[in-house]
Amino acid sequence: MQYAKVCISAGSSGISGRKTMQIRENLEKREAEYLSPYACHSVDSRGRDRAEVECDIRPVFQRDRDRILHSKSFRRLKDKTQVFLTPEGDHYRTRLTHTLEVSQNARTIAKALRLNEELVEAIALGHDLGHTPFGHAGERALNNVCPLGFAHNEQSVRTVELLEKDGQGLNLTVEVRDGILNHQTRGNPSTLEGRVVRFSDKIAYIHHDMDDAIRGGILKETDVPGEIGDVIGYNSTEWIDHFIHDIVSNSYDKNCIVMSEPVAGAMAKLRQFMFERVYTNPKAKSEEGKAIMLVETLYGYFCKHTEKLPDEMQMLLSRGEPLERVVCDHISAMTDRYAIAKFEEIYVPASWHG
Repeated sequence: MQYAKVCISAGSSGISGRKTMQIRENLEKREAEYLSPYACHSVDSRGRDRAEVECDIRPVFQRDRDRILHSKSFRRLKDKTQVFLTPEGDHYRTRLTHTLEVSQNARTIAKALRLNEELVEAIALGHDLGHTPFGHAGERALNNVCPLGFAHNEQSVRTVELLEKDGQGLNLTVEVRDGILNHQTRGNPSTLEGRVVRFSDKIAYIHHDMDDAIRGGILKETDVPGEIGDVIGYNSTEWIDHFIHDIVSNSYDKNCIVMSEPVAGAMAKLRQFMFERVYTNPKAKSEEGKAIMLVETLYGYFCKHTEKLPDEMQMLLSRGEPLERVVCDHISAMTDRYAIAKFEEIYVPASWHG
């Protein structure tokens, strides 16, 4: 078997030679031929804040996806809480596994609707990069103590625009950053791909949080009210199937991403059920008060002892970034394990460790 020989010139942004530039161009032409007229095509991107030479072989959204996947903030997601703090067992979701499930849901929907899968994947992989340790407990803690406020979707955008790559950011396209910023329920993404991710985020956390709650002994499938189960099923596998099929069937060849009224109503009731039975359940949240105290204490410490901030945070301060925001940058980037270790290092005598 013969293999094509590919040469890469030193210092270039990709494969050398004019002929190879057609790889990206051909991929962009394929998008024009195949994607829905309502999809966001790579050639129509509104671009980046800083102009760059185009990659020889990758359209812009594929390039963004790759940058996110290789970022430090993406790798840290594996040690950040999703819902259950310090769960006993290896099969509970983390922020990373949640992100991967959002990505898979979104790609399934995008493929069926002939939308731009690479844009969808980039948004999905980046949507929680700015999330705090200890899940939404950590987010609430920083929002409580920081006078500038704190929201993880805004922090995710700040992460890709400023914090990654030693203050240079990832220089992602406008469309990817817009989708990351607007992935929450109240958001209004400018692309259909962003709206797919917004739905996929809900689908993922409803699906896996129910699965984790059953594993944790908090819920049984028989606890699901009939008014919900009769519409979308009585277990998380049936729910994800109903949600995805309903979105695809109601959004196909349309300039919108929507659910039918019965399924959307069932989803809203299911989210309320999960908030009442899981997200505020004492068993699931038994350690949450400790996590909030830990995050708030670290915030106060670093605001007072700015010399203890790492070099990359000192650099941000030297640029004129507000101290309160920089301290949030530092703490929100921590994994659960690192935040605990840092708290112990500061406040627990060494002889007490172990």
